[in-house]
Amino acid sequence: MGSVGKDIAMDLGTANTLVYVKGKGIVLNEPSYIAINTQEGAIHAVGMEAKVMWGRAPRHIEVYRPIKDGVINELQPAQLMIKHFINKALSRLSRILKPRIIICVPSGITQVEKKAVIDAALQCGAGKVFLIEEPMAAAIGAGLAIDNPQGVMVVDIGGGTTDVAVISMGATAVSDSKRVAGDEMDSAIVQYVRTNHHLMIGQLEAEEVKIKIGSAYPEDNGETCPVRGRDLVAGTPKEVVLSSTQVAEAIQTPLSQILEIIREVLDKTTPELQSDIHREGIFLTGGGSLIKGMDQFIEEHISIPVKMADDPLTSVVRGAGKALEEFHRFKKAFIT
Repeated sequence: MGSVGKDIAMDLGTANTLVYVKGKGIVLNEPSYIAINTQEGAIHAVGMEAKVMWGRAPRHIEVYRPIKDGVINELQPAQLMIKHFINKALSRLSRILKPRIIICVPSGITQVEKKAVIDAALQCGAGKVFLIEEPMAAAIGAGLAIDNPQGVMVVDIGGGTTDVAVISMGATAVSDSKRVAGDEMDSAIVQYVRTNHHLMIGQLEAEEVKIKIGSAYPEDNGETCPVRGRDLVAGTPKEVVLSSTQVAEAIQTPLSQILEIIREVLDKTTPELQSDIHREGIFLTGGGSLIKGMDQFIEEHISIPVKMADDPLTSVVRGAGKALEEFHRFKKAFIT
């Protein structure tokens, strides 16, 4: 499928974008943020440099998160961000040769959303674009036996979406995608702090708390984390300390919604595939799976063994990269 170093696979995520170059592996892992100077109409920063400006930029700098719920939300900023990442990942010669690109997308993506992703990649210099659903890519990345006539269930909890799929014989048998994942957990923490402490904090502050002490179980393990924001009564800066128990209480609603997605997919799954899943377990991946106790939480409520991916943050792009390297073997995994 082209020369080494020319073709790429991209996990275009709500929270982070990862790029895999054929023959080289993962060469880029950056937050999906872009800052644009509105006075000059030029890119000011991309990736981590843009993320740290969120909520802090002056009036002439607009900071965007152009990927929302796993799909393109702001077309022009998304195109600029994708092009920047492609340019960063590939040599000038490879870009001139127009690379073929595999892009990971949520399993619930619509035809309109698919077209937006494909058009954006083509506008950024891609020669040809292929789409692969995130749970399928994760299964390939984990080395699961997806070609066999047996069911494999993958739960991918990302930043914008939770994707659940049952895969058999190299194709998706049942799948569902809901827009509840890491961002919803962050929003739930923001709301909890507002309601219980009369303090307004930012999404990034909530994300930091989730990463540091987030837990699926409201049990007191002694972990705490300070949060800072605006006192809604006095209108002045204020700091409060949250416990892991409070954070767990805050995110119970999105966690319950994730359980519901898994149950809905199981309800649509044949008894034969369900038997396979019960025997082999559920494969858990994505950044949201790193919440402490998430695997035990799902296993306890669904009554099926849960296995964690070796590297949940990169399993999707690693799978897309493997599909890139062995294109003809995994050709039927691509969607149209």
